Amino acid sequence: MKAQPPASHFIDGEYVEDINGAAFDSIYPATGEVIARLHAATPAIVDRAIASAKRAQGEWAAMSPTARGRILKRAADIMRERNRELSELETLDTGKPIQETIVADPTSGADAFEFFGGVAAAALNGDYIPLGGDFAFTKRVPLGVCVGIGAWNYPQQIACWKGAPALISGNAMVFKPSENTPLGALKIAEILFEAGLPKGLYNVIQGDRSTGPLLVNHKDVAKVSLTGSVETGRKVAGAAASQLKHVTMELGGKSPLIVFDDADLESAIGGAMLGNFYSTGQVCSNGTRVFVQKGIKQKFLSRLKERTEKIIIGDPMVEETQLGPMVSRAQLDKVFAYIEKGKAEGATLLTGGGIPNDVPAEGTYIQPTVFADVTDDMTIAREEIFGPVMCVLDFDNEDEVIARANGTEFGLSAGVFTSDLTRAHRVVDRLEAGTLWINTYNLAPVEVPFGGSKQSGFGRENSLAALNHYTELKSVYVAMSPVQAPY
Repeated sequence: MKAQPPASHFIDGEYVEDINGAAFDSIYPATGEVIARLHAATPAIVDRAIASAKRAQGEWAAMSPTARGRILKRAADIMRERNRELSELETLDTGKPIQETIVADPTSGADAFEFFGGVAAAALNGDYIPLGGDFAFTKRVPLGVCVGIGAWNYPQQIACWKGAPALISGNAMVFKPSENTPLGALKIAEILFEAGLPKGLYNVIQGDRSTGPLLVNHKDVAKVSLTGSVETGRKVAGAAASQLKHVTMELGGKSPLIVFDDADLESAIGGAMLGNFYSTGQVCSNGTRVFVQKGIKQKFLSRLKERTEKIIIGDPMVEETQLGPMVSRAQLDKVFAYIEKGKAEGATLLTGGGIPNDVPAEGTYIQPTVFADVTDDMTIAREEIFGPVMCVLDFDNEDEVIARANGTEFGLSAGVFTSDLTRAHRVVDRLEAGTLWINTYNLAPVEVPFGGSKQSGFGRENSLAALNHYTELKSVYVAMSPVQAPY
């Protein structure tokens, strides 16, 4: 099974290789097979990509938003036509089941291109400000060359979520995918070019943690948008801030999901499972601290165990498979280490915690895992695991659970399940998070802003709000009479 691209990088409308860059392998997590070999970007490749973007950006910005939008909408159409092909590539890249990637990955990227391609003509308008005889107006102008740095859990989606608002606003983008999932972003660049995007406006370069600083610190880069860990976000934001560059940080979380005793039990369990096991638990917004009111705790745990143990684990390319492998051996080892910490610190292992039966030994598989009787001070309740490990905690009352839910440095997401909608709104108003759900979890349509608070980052992806992060406001005062100077 091979997925070797023509070259490692896509710059100025064509594939480019530089074998002086460090070689690395792209590995299919289900089997451990090497499916492609690529080279990390050298400083020369970084300079070439940014110079290409800078050359192209001015003419692109001079086009009308409607004209730019036509190209993005064509790209969306192409992505939908090739959804199966792109989904299979995403499965090879990440190990996520095809039943998941075919509905949640390229399609959400296409949604981003379609949405921003359709709304920009109206959304990028400025304001008219009457000032008596004089007046002023504002206009939104692009920032210039933007850098996107992606994570490995949703490589195609992230490439589009960052690319769509950047491009429609009149910017150019240089995108660096994770070295764990390097393949999907190259196809996105191909499709944009095929759809009519001028050369240089969306370049993809490969690399690892040593490549990011070359991009972030480049003098011609105006903005950096990162999806990644809090630790990486602090470094990138600090470097960008030292040069007064625009930044968007979409970072990690340890999000609470609160289940009150009047919740629909099956729906709440389904939400908790989706918020912990989808994408093999590798979702930044996952509700990994599930607070269950004591009155329904035993019933919740019993049914949760039953449903979790029915999850179909196996070959991600088989339509029936519901849970695939972790993205890498390193991530798998990290998750197993957290499971051992959970057991050592006294949490009750309700189910899972091991390697599934009948999977390839070279694959990076893990059982969906549930811990009960978790307390707030346990490591598994405080640190982001980024794997299919659910922590169930119990609580007595609303004030108590809100205080405990907010007792974390993170603030990406939160959810509440209850049949009392007045309480639901009261609770989400008090929870310290940027993205919240009532009686569902982890839905992220392009029309809705997505992002966090506290140490989970700042800025927003998606919706009209994203345009504010890829443009800056220019104010123009217009005088309608001669200047009256006192000297």
